[in-house]
Amino acid sequence: MTDSAHRHVPVLEFLKRQLDGSLTADTVTHMRYPTAISALLKFRIVEIGEALAVIELDADCAIHGNQQGTVHGGLLCELADAAIGTAHSSVMDIEESFTSIDLRATFLRPVWKSRLSARAWAEHRGRTISHYRCDIQREDGKIVASVASTVMTLHGALAKNR
Repeated sequence: MTDSAHRHVPVLEFLKRQLDGSLTADTVTHMRYPTAISALLKFRIVEIGEALAVIELDADCAIHGNQQGTVHGGLLCELADAAIGTAHSSVMDIEESFTSIDLRATFLRPVWKSRLSARAWAEHRGRTISHYRCDIQREDGKIVASVASTVMTLHGALAKNR
């Protein structure tokens, strides 16, 4: 099927259809979903809204562990970054893309084996610079990490091929 035969939709609409099962094979958006890293790590988008996303992961220290025998903090950062990126992509126009400027994680408690839920939302949305928060929660309801990130929206030529 050629690009002209595909139906292009905004990212938010694409992800909502993906979640509710109404996405058709000819429907595309200008960003890649699922992302390669999210597919590799088996992240699942479970909720999407404007500048909001929730992503889940079944974490297990036998697979995702560090030297201490707990789930690696880098995996928690990647989960938060994926949730923040998904939340921000939901507000991107077709001529826009984005890049993370920073990511600051505070680790609050360990994880050995648990379904993790990363909830990301915009604290402030600007034309170019936006600030996001993400809390990662274990299935027992306790927050294991709190992450803040600054995202820069790229417009026009700066967004091309990104």
